[in-house]
Amino acid sequence: MLTSVTIARRQSEIRQRLSELVGKDAPSEDETRQMDQLDGEYRQNETRYRAALIAEDTERREAGADLETRSGREWNDLVAGFQMRQVIGALNEGRALDGKTAEVVAELRSAGGYRGVPVPLLALEARAGETVSAGTPDPVQTRPIIDRLFPASVAARMGAQMIAIGSGAVEWPVATSAVTAGWADGETGTVADPTPYTTTDKALKPEHNLGVQMRITRKALLQSGDALEAAIRRDMNGAMAAELDRAIFLGTGAAGQPLGVITGAATYGVTVTPVDAAASWATYRGAVVRFMARNAASTPADVRALIRPEVWDFMEDQLTATAAPKFEFDRMAEKMGGIAMSSTALEAPTGTPAACTSLLTTSAGGVAPVFVGMWGAVDLIRDPFSDAASGGLRLTALTTMDITVARGAQLEILTGVQVA
Repeated sequence: MLTSVTIARRQSEIRQRLSELVGKDAPSEDETRQMDQLDGEYRQNETRYRAALIAEDTERREAGADLETRSGREWNDLVAGFQMRQVIGALNEGRALDGKTAEVVAELRSAGGYRGVPVPLLALEARAGETVSAGTPDPVQTRPIIDRLFPASVAARMGAQMIAIGSGAVEWPVATSAVTAGWADGETGTVADPTPYTTTDKALKPEHNLGVQMRITRKALLQSGDALEAAIRRDMNGAMAAELDRAIFLGTGAAGQPLGVITGAATYGVTVTPVDAAASWATYRGAVVRFMARNAASTPADVRALIRPEVWDFMEDQLTATAAPKFEFDRMAEKMGGIAMSSTALEAPTGTPAACTSLLTTSAGGVAPVFVGMWGAVDLIRDPFSDAASGGLRLTALTTMDITVARGAQLEILTGVQVA
Protein backbone atom coordinates (compact mmCIF):
# COMPACT_ATOMS: atom_id res chain seq x y z
CA MET A 1 0.00 0.00 0.00
CA LEU A 2 1.21 3.53 -0.76
CA THR A 3 2.59 5.50 2.21
CA SER A 4 0.32 8.43 1.42
CA VAL A 5 -2.76 6.18 1.61
CA THR A 6 -1.66 4.75 4.97
CA ILE A 7 -1.10 8.26 6.38
CA ALA A 8 -4.46 9.47 5.03
CA ARG A 9 -6.25 6.60 6.78
CA ARG A 10 -4.46 7.36 10.05
CA GLN A 11 -5.43 11.04 9.76
CA SER A 12 -9.04 9.99 9.34
CA GLU A 13 -8.83 7.87 12.49
CA ILE A 14 -7.27 10.77 14.44
CA ARG A 15 -10.01 13.18 13.34
CA GLN A 16 -12.68 10.69 14.36
CA ARG A 17 -11.10 10.19 17.80
CA LEU A 18 -10.63 13.94 18.31
CA SER A 19 -14.27 14.61 17.46
CA GLU A 20 -15.28 12.17 20.21
CA LEU A 21 -12.99 13.78 22.79
CA VAL A 22 -13.85 17.38 21.90
CA GLY A 23 -17.57 16.61 22.30
CA LYS A 24 -17.17 15.96 26.02
CA ASP A 25 -18.04 18.84 28.36
CA ALA A 26 -15.57 17.89 31.13
CA PRO A 27 -12.76 15.71 29.71
CA SER A 28 -10.48 13.98 32.21
CA GLU A 29 -6.74 14.61 32.49
CA ASP A 30 -6.03 11.44 30.47
CA GLU A 31 -8.43 12.55 27.75
CA THR A 32 -6.88 16.03 27.64
CA ARG A 33 -3.40 14.51 27.42
CA GLN A 34 -4.64 12.18 24.67
CA MET A 35 -6.02 15.16 22.70
CA ASP A 36 -2.61 16.86 22.88
CA GLN A 37 -0.87 13.70 21.64
CA LEU A 38 -3.35 13.21 18.79
CA ASP A 39 -3.05 16.87 17.76
CA GLY A 40 0.76 16.60 17.65
CA GLU A 41 0.61 13.39 15.66
CA TYR A 42 -1.89 14.96 13.24
CA ARG A 43 0.43 17.93 12.52
CA GLN A 44 3.42 15.61 12.09
CA ASN A 45 1.44 13.39 9.70
CA GLU A 46 0.54 16.41 7.55
CA THR A 47 4.25 17.00 6.89
CA ARG A 48 4.82 13.29 6.18
CA TYR A 49 1.79 13.21 3.87
CA ARG A 50 3.11 16.06 1.69
CA ALA A 51 6.55 14.43 1.49
CA ALA A 52 4.99 11.08 0.55
CA LEU A 53 2.96 12.68 -2.26
CA ILE A 54 6.09 14.31 -3.73
CA ALA A 55 8.06 11.05 -3.60
CA GLU A 56 5.22 9.01 -5.06
CA ASP A 57 4.68 11.52 -7.87
CA THR A 58 8.32 11.04 -8.92
CA GLU A 59 7.89 7.28 -8.74
CA ARG A 60 4.75 7.48 -10.88
CA ARG A 61 6.57 9.50 -13.53
CA GLU A 62 9.46 7.04 -13.59
CA ALA A 63 7.05 4.12 -13.74
CA GLY A 64 5.17 5.78 -16.61
CA ALA A 65 8.38 6.32 -18.55
CA ASP A 66 9.33 2.71 -17.89
CA LEU A 67 5.98 1.51 -19.22
CA GLU A 68 6.35 3.64 -22.34
CA THR A 69 9.72 2.10 -23.23
CA ARG A 70 9.30 -1.39 -21.77
CA SER A 71 7.88 -2.98 -24.93
CA GLY A 72 10.82 -1.76 -27.01
CA ARG A 73 13.35 -2.99 -24.45
CA GLU A 74 11.65 -6.36 -24.17
CA TRP A 75 11.84 -6.77 -27.96
CA ASN A 76 15.51 -5.78 -27.96
CA ASP A 77 16.17 -8.31 -25.20
CA LEU A 78 14.48 -11.03 -27.25
CA VAL A 79 16.45 -10.14 -30.38
CA ALA A 80 19.68 -10.07 -28.35
CA GLY A 81 19.10 -13.78 -27.63
CA PHE A 82 18.24 -14.63 -31.24
CA GLN A 83 20.44 -17.48 -32.51
CA MET A 84 21.21 -17.77 -36.21
CA ARG A 85 22.41 -21.36 -35.72
CA GLN A 86 18.87 -22.35 -34.72
CA VAL A 87 17.61 -20.90 -38.00
CA ILE A 88 20.30 -22.81 -39.93
CA GLY A 89 19.34 -26.01 -38.13
CA ALA A 90 15.66 -25.46 -38.84
CA LEU A 91 16.28 -24.88 -42.55
CA ASN A 92 18.83 -27.66 -42.98
CA GLU A 93 17.58 -30.41 -40.67
CA GLY A 94 14.04 -29.40 -39.75
CA ARG A 95 14.88 -28.78 -36.09
CA ALA A 96 12.27 -27.02 -33.98
CA LEU A 97 13.01 -23.48 -32.83
CA ASP A 98 12.97 -22.84 -29.11
CA GLY A 99 13.59 -20.09 -26.58
CA LYS A 100 13.88 -16.46 -27.61
CA THR A 101 14.53 -17.42 -31.24
CA ALA A 102 11.12 -19.11 -31.47
CA GLU A 103 9.40 -16.11 -29.85
CA VAL A 104 11.00 -13.63 -32.26
CA VAL A 105 10.14 -15.73 -35.32
CA ALA A 106 6.53 -16.15 -34.15
CA GLU A 107 6.19 -12.41 -33.57
CA LEU A 108 7.58 -11.56 -37.01
CA ARG A 109 5.35 -14.11 -38.74
CA SER A 110 2.28 -12.60 -37.07
CA ALA A 111 3.22 -9.18 -38.51
CA GLY A 112 3.85 -10.24 -42.12
CA GLY A 113 4.20 -13.13 -44.54
CA TYR A 114 7.55 -14.82 -45.18
CA ARG A 115 8.46 -17.76 -47.42
CA GLY A 116 11.34 -18.78 -45.19
CA VAL A 117 12.35 -17.99 -41.63
CA PRO A 118 12.16 -14.26 -40.78
CA VAL A 119 15.34 -12.85 -39.24
CA PRO A 120 15.25 -9.43 -37.51
CA LEU A 121 17.69 -6.92 -38.94
CA LEU A 122 19.29 -6.36 -35.53
CA ALA A 123 20.29 -10.03 -35.44
CA LEU A 124 22.75 -9.44 -38.30
CA GLU A 125 25.01 -7.33 -36.10
CA ALA A 126 28.38 -8.87 -35.29
CA ARG A 127 28.16 -9.59 -31.56
CA ALA A 128 31.03 -9.36 -29.13
CA GLY A 129 32.13 -12.49 -27.35
CA GLU A 130 30.30 -15.13 -29.39
CA THR A 131 33.45 -16.68 -30.82
CA VAL A 132 35.25 -16.98 -27.48
CA SER A 133 36.11 -20.65 -26.90
CA ALA A 134 36.77 -20.29 -23.17
CA GLY A 135 35.93 -17.85 -20.44
CA THR A 136 32.92 -15.56 -20.09
CA PRO A 137 31.76 -13.81 -23.28
CA ASP A 138 31.32 -10.05 -23.26
CA PRO A 139 27.73 -8.82 -22.89
CA VAL A 140 25.84 -8.01 -26.07
CA GLN A 141 25.23 -4.33 -26.74
CA THR A 142 21.54 -3.73 -27.48
CA ARG A 143 20.74 -1.14 -30.15
CA PRO A 144 17.57 0.13 -31.84
CA ILE A 145 16.32 -2.20 -34.52
CA ILE A 146 16.71 -0.07 -37.66
CA ASP A 147 18.48 3.18 -36.80
CA ARG A 148 21.72 1.48 -35.81
CA LEU A 149 21.64 -1.54 -38.13
CA PHE A 150 24.84 -0.43 -39.88
CA PRO A 151 26.28 2.21 -37.52
CA ALA A 152 29.46 2.60 -39.56
CA SER A 153 27.69 2.92 -42.91
CA VAL A 154 28.25 5.99 -45.05
CA ALA A 155 24.52 6.70 -45.26
CA ALA A 156 24.22 6.83 -41.47
CA ARG A 157 27.21 9.19 -41.17
CA MET A 158 25.70 11.48 -43.80
CA GLY A 159 22.50 11.86 -41.77
CA ALA A 160 20.24 9.41 -43.63
CA GLN A 161 17.32 8.23 -41.50
CA MET A 162 16.51 4.52 -41.49
CA ILE A 163 12.77 3.84 -41.17
CA ALA A 164 11.18 0.51 -40.24
CA ILE A 165 7.95 -0.06 -42.17
CA GLY A 166 5.58 -2.92 -41.44
CA SER A 167 3.69 -3.01 -44.73
CA GLY A 168 2.35 -0.75 -47.46
CA ALA A 169 3.76 2.53 -48.73
CA VAL A 170 4.71 5.48 -46.53
CA GLU A 171 4.51 9.12 -47.62
CA TRP A 172 6.28 12.08 -46.03
CA PRO A 173 4.53 15.44 -46.62
CA VAL A 174 7.09 18.21 -47.12
CA ALA A 175 6.15 21.88 -47.08
CA THR A 176 6.76 23.56 -50.45
CA SER A 177 4.94 26.89 -50.06
CA ALA A 178 6.91 30.13 -49.92
CA VAL A 179 5.06 32.11 -47.24
CA THR A 180 5.83 35.83 -47.48
CA ALA A 181 5.41 38.68 -45.03
CA GLY A 182 4.50 42.24 -45.98
CA TRP A 183 4.16 45.65 -44.32
CA ALA A 184 0.93 47.64 -44.31
CA ASP A 185 1.32 50.79 -46.45
CA GLY A 186 -0.07 53.49 -44.20
CA GLU A 187 -2.56 53.54 -41.35
CA THR A 188 -5.38 51.99 -43.37
CA GLY A 189 -3.21 49.84 -45.60
CA THR A 190 -3.46 46.07 -45.71
CA VAL A 191 -0.74 43.50 -45.18
CA ALA A 192 0.30 40.88 -47.74
CA ASP A 193 -2.36 38.51 -49.03
CA PRO A 194 -2.42 35.02 -47.51
CA THR A 195 -0.26 32.44 -49.24
CA PRO A 196 -1.68 28.90 -49.64
CA TYR A 197 0.14 26.28 -47.55
CA THR A 198 1.14 23.50 -49.93
CA THR A 199 3.01 20.23 -49.46
CA THR A 200 4.55 17.59 -51.67
CA ASP A 201 4.37 13.91 -50.70
CA LYS A 202 7.64 11.98 -50.78
CA ALA A 203 6.71 8.31 -51.00
CA LEU A 204 8.62 5.20 -49.96
CA LYS A 205 7.35 2.10 -51.79
CA PRO A 206 8.28 -1.59 -51.40
CA GLU A 207 9.51 -2.00 -54.97
CA HIS A 208 13.20 -2.87 -54.52
CA ASN A 209 14.39 -6.20 -53.16
CA LEU A 210 17.99 -6.67 -52.01
CA GLY A 211 19.22 -10.25 -51.79
CA VAL A 212 22.29 -11.98 -50.40
CA GLN A 213 23.10 -15.59 -51.27
CA MET A 214 25.29 -17.77 -49.06
CA ARG A 215 26.60 -21.29 -49.68
CA ILE A 216 27.47 -23.35 -46.58
CA THR A 217 29.19 -26.72 -47.05
CA ARG A 218 28.36 -29.82 -45.06
CA LYS A 219 31.83 -29.72 -43.47
CA ALA A 220 31.23 -26.19 -42.21
CA LEU A 221 27.85 -27.21 -40.80
CA LEU A 222 29.40 -30.10 -38.85
CA GLN A 223 32.59 -28.40 -37.67
CA SER A 224 31.94 -24.74 -36.99
CA GLY A 225 29.35 -24.33 -34.22
CA ASP A 226 29.32 -20.80 -32.79
CA ALA A 227 31.97 -19.64 -35.26
CA LEU A 228 29.57 -20.38 -38.12
CA GLU A 229 26.98 -18.03 -36.60
CA ALA A 230 29.53 -15.23 -36.24
CA ALA A 231 30.72 -15.74 -39.84
CA ILE A 232 27.17 -15.62 -41.21
CA ARG A 233 26.46 -12.41 -39.29
CA ARG A 234 29.65 -10.75 -40.53
CA ASP A 235 29.18 -11.78 -44.16
CA MET A 236 25.51 -10.82 -44.39
CA ASN A 237 26.08 -7.57 -42.49
CA GLY A 238 29.06 -6.55 -44.62
CA ALA A 239 27.46 -7.47 -47.94
CA MET A 240 24.19 -5.67 -47.18
CA ALA A 241 25.90 -2.57 -45.75
CA ALA A 242 28.20 -2.17 -48.75
CA GLU A 243 25.42 -2.63 -51.30
CA LEU A 244 23.05 -0.33 -49.43
CA ASP A 245 25.70 2.40 -49.35
CA ARG A 246 26.25 2.03 -53.09
CA ALA A 247 22.52 1.96 -53.93
CA ILE A 248 21.57 4.89 -51.69
CA PHE A 249 23.98 7.18 -53.55
CA LEU A 250 24.62 5.51 -56.93
CA GLY A 251 21.52 3.36 -57.54
CA THR A 252 20.51 3.49 -61.20
CA GLY A 253 16.75 3.23 -60.69
CA ALA A 254 16.72 0.39 -63.27
CA ALA A 255 17.08 -3.39 -63.13
CA GLY A 256 15.45 -3.49 -59.70
CA GLN A 257 17.75 -0.90 -58.11
CA PRO A 258 16.41 2.15 -56.28
CA LEU A 259 17.23 5.59 -57.68
CA GLY A 260 20.28 6.86 -55.81
CA VAL A 261 20.73 10.40 -54.56
CA ILE A 262 23.57 11.30 -56.91
CA THR A 263 22.25 9.43 -59.95
CA GLY A 264 18.75 10.86 -59.47
CA ALA A 265 19.78 14.42 -58.63
CA ALA A 266 17.48 15.88 -61.28
CA THR A 267 14.53 13.79 -60.08
CA TYR A 268 15.04 14.70 -56.43
CA GLY A 269 15.70 18.38 -57.17
CA VAL A 270 19.27 18.31 -55.86
CA THR A 271 21.56 21.14 -56.96
CA VAL A 272 24.57 20.02 -59.01
CA THR A 273 27.45 22.52 -59.04
CA PRO A 274 30.42 21.95 -61.38
CA VAL A 275 33.52 23.30 -59.63
CA ASP A 276 36.20 22.05 -62.07
CA ALA A 277 38.97 23.03 -59.67
CA ALA A 278 41.49 21.41 -57.38
CA ALA A 279 40.09 20.07 -54.12
CA SER A 280 40.48 22.65 -51.33
CA TRP A 281 38.61 24.04 -48.37
CA ALA A 282 37.58 27.00 -50.54
CA THR A 283 35.89 24.59 -52.97
CA TYR A 284 33.67 23.15 -50.25
CA ARG A 285 33.30 26.45 -48.39
CA GLY A 286 31.41 27.88 -51.35
CA ALA A 287 28.84 25.09 -51.09
CA VAL A 288 28.52 25.66 -47.33
CA VAL A 289 27.82 29.34 -47.97
CA ARG A 290 25.09 28.38 -50.44
CA PHE A 291 23.47 26.15 -47.79
CA MET A 292 23.48 29.03 -45.33
CA ALA A 293 22.17 31.50 -47.92
CA ARG A 294 19.07 29.38 -48.54
CA ASN A 295 18.52 28.85 -44.77
CA ALA A 296 19.26 25.13 -44.98
CA ALA A 297 22.13 25.45 -42.47
CA SER A 298 23.00 27.91 -39.72
CA THR A 299 26.73 27.24 -39.40
CA PRO A 300 29.36 25.19 -41.29
CA ALA A 301 29.07 22.62 -38.47
CA ASP A 302 25.55 21.76 -39.72
CA VAL A 303 26.93 20.48 -43.03
CA ARG A 304 28.42 17.03 -43.71
CA ALA A 305 30.60 16.09 -46.66
CA LEU A 306 31.01 12.78 -48.49
CA ILE A 307 34.31 12.58 -50.37
CA ARG A 308 36.54 10.04 -52.09
CA PRO A 309 39.75 8.87 -50.32
CA GLU A 310 41.68 10.44 -53.21
CA VAL A 311 40.33 13.86 -52.21
CA TRP A 312 41.67 13.41 -48.69
CA ASP A 313 45.04 12.27 -50.08
CA PHE A 314 45.27 15.32 -52.35
CA MET A 315 44.21 17.86 -49.71
CA GLU A 316 46.64 16.42 -47.18
CA ASP A 317 49.48 17.57 -49.47
CA GLN A 318 48.18 21.11 -49.88
CA LEU A 319 49.39 23.75 -47.40
CA THR A 320 47.82 27.19 -47.02
CA ALA A 321 50.15 30.11 -47.77
CA THR A 322 49.66 31.92 -44.47
CA ALA A 323 51.73 32.83 -41.44
CA ALA A 324 50.50 29.63 -39.74
CA PRO A 325 50.44 27.01 -42.54
CA LYS A 326 47.81 24.32 -42.25
CA PHE A 327 46.79 21.47 -44.52
CA GLU A 328 43.63 22.10 -46.53
CA PHE A 329 41.92 18.98 -45.21
CA ASP A 330 42.56 20.02 -41.61
CA ARG A 331 40.95 23.40 -42.29
CA MET A 332 37.93 21.67 -43.77
CA ALA A 333 37.63 19.12 -40.94
CA GLU A 334 37.74 21.88 -38.29
CA LYS A 335 34.83 23.79 -39.82
CA MET A 336 32.39 21.14 -41.06
CA GLY A 337 30.09 18.95 -38.99
CA GLY A 338 31.51 15.69 -40.34
CA ILE A 339 33.40 14.16 -43.24
CA ALA A 340 32.78 10.65 -44.54
CA MET A 341 35.11 8.94 -46.99
CA SER A 342 33.95 6.10 -49.22
CA SER A 343 35.08 4.37 -52.37
CA THR A 344 31.74 2.54 -52.60
CA ALA A 345 29.27 5.42 -52.47
CA LEU A 346 31.14 7.61 -55.00
CA GLU A 347 32.56 6.85 -58.44
CA ALA A 348 36.34 6.70 -58.89
CA PRO A 349 38.11 9.78 -60.30
CA THR A 350 38.23 9.97 -64.08
CA GLY A 351 39.52 12.31 -66.78
CA THR A 352 42.61 14.50 -67.13
CA PRO A 353 43.23 15.91 -64.63
CA ALA A 354 41.53 13.22 -62.54
CA ALA A 355 38.33 14.54 -60.98
CA CYS A 356 35.51 13.06 -58.92
CA THR A 357 32.20 13.96 -57.28
CA SER A 358 31.42 14.99 -53.69
CA LEU A 359 28.12 15.25 -51.84
CA LEU A 360 27.16 17.69 -49.09
CA THR A 361 24.11 17.26 -46.84
CA THR A 362 22.47 18.99 -43.90
CA SER A 363 19.54 18.24 -41.59
CA ALA A 364 17.26 21.28 -41.73
CA GLY A 365 14.77 21.64 -38.88
CA GLY A 366 15.46 18.11 -37.71
CA VAL A 367 14.43 16.65 -41.08
CA ALA A 368 16.93 14.12 -42.43
CA PRO A 369 18.27 14.78 -45.95
CA VAL A 370 17.62 11.20 -47.08
CA PHE A 371 15.02 8.64 -45.98
CA VAL A 372 15.78 4.92 -46.31
CA GLY A 373 12.75 2.70 -45.74
CA MET A 374 13.15 -0.99 -44.93
CA TRP A 375 10.15 -3.31 -44.85
CA GLY A 376 9.85 -5.98 -42.18
CA ALA A 377 12.66 -8.38 -41.35
CA VAL A 378 15.17 -10.26 -43.47
CA ASP A 379 13.46 -13.25 -45.12
CA LEU A 380 15.92 -16.17 -44.90
CA ILE A 381 15.00 -18.85 -47.47
CA ARG A 382 16.60 -22.25 -48.04
CA ASP A 383 17.28 -23.63 -51.50
CA PRO A 384 16.98 -27.44 -51.00
CA PHE A 385 18.03 -28.43 -54.52
CA SER A 386 21.13 -26.49 -55.69
CA ASP A 387 23.59 -28.14 -53.25
CA ALA A 388 21.64 -31.29 -52.43
CA ALA A 389 24.22 -33.56 -54.11
CA SER A 390 27.02 -32.39 -51.79
CA GLY A 391 24.91 -32.09 -48.65
CA GLY A 392 25.47 -28.35 -48.49
CA LEU A 393 23.08 -25.57 -47.64
CA ARG A 394 22.19 -22.66 -49.96
CA LEU A 395 20.61 -19.66 -48.24
CA THR A 396 19.03 -16.53 -49.72
CA ALA A 397 18.41 -13.50 -47.52
CA LEU A 398 15.90 -10.99 -48.93
CA THR A 399 15.00 -7.54 -47.68
CA THR A 400 12.91 -4.77 -49.26
CA MET A 401 13.96 -1.12 -49.21
CA ASP A 402 13.47 2.23 -50.93
CA ILE A 403 15.03 5.71 -50.93
CA THR A 404 13.64 9.21 -51.15
CA VAL A 405 14.84 12.76 -50.56
CA ALA A 406 12.68 15.11 -48.49
CA ARG A 407 14.06 18.43 -49.69
CA GLY A 408 16.53 18.83 -52.50
CA ALA A 409 17.75 22.05 -50.84
CA GLN A 410 19.31 19.94 -48.08
CA LEU A 411 21.78 18.36 -50.51
CA GLU A 412 24.29 19.62 -53.03
CA ILE A 413 26.53 17.70 -55.42
CA LEU A 414 29.93 19.05 -56.44
CA THR A 415 31.32 17.71 -59.71
CA GLY A 416 34.78 18.13 -61.17
CA VAL A 417 36.61 18.07 -57.82
CA GLN A 418 40.16 17.59 -59.10
CA VAL A 419 42.61 15.38 -57.24
CA ALA A 420 45.62 15.80 -59.54
